[in-house]
Amino acid sequence: MSVSSIFFFNEDHNYQPKQKRILKSWILDTIKEESHELENLNYIFCSDEYLYKMNVDYLQHDTYTDVITFDNSEKGSKTIVGDIFISIDRIKDNAKSMNLKFEDELHRVIIHGTLHLLGYKDKSKKDEQVMRSKEDYYLSKRLFHVKP
Repeated sequence: MSVSSIFFFNEDHNYQPKQKRILKSWILDTIKEESHELENLNYIFCSDEYLYKMNVDYLQHDTYTDVITFDNSEKGSKTIVGDIFISIDRIKDNAKSMNLKFEDELHRVIIHGTLHLLGYKDKSKKDEQVMRSKEDYYLSKRLFHVKP
């Protein structure tokens, strides 16, 4: 299990995250703290239209979204294998409308997708509260949000 098993790609968007090594360490620490092993994890940054099409084609959801997570691990496994697609356009819009920094909203969505791979759901009110609590907890553990 290492940060070299976490990859960042883009589809129809040229965004690349800042401080990749620190970002990967944070994601890996989250996975370890949740008692899982990392095999392979891909984050794919894309446009609203790209993710919208995926949402319609794969999930039959006719809506825009900020993230779609595909869990490719074996059922019941504690090993993480997955692809997390993130709309950079949606992150920008959401950050602006909520008066947040782009990176803070991006990190929330990155960890949200990761938490789905760790078994957390967000369809019910109760599950959504647990998910938000976990997001807040892991966001508080980011090393790169602290200013010297």
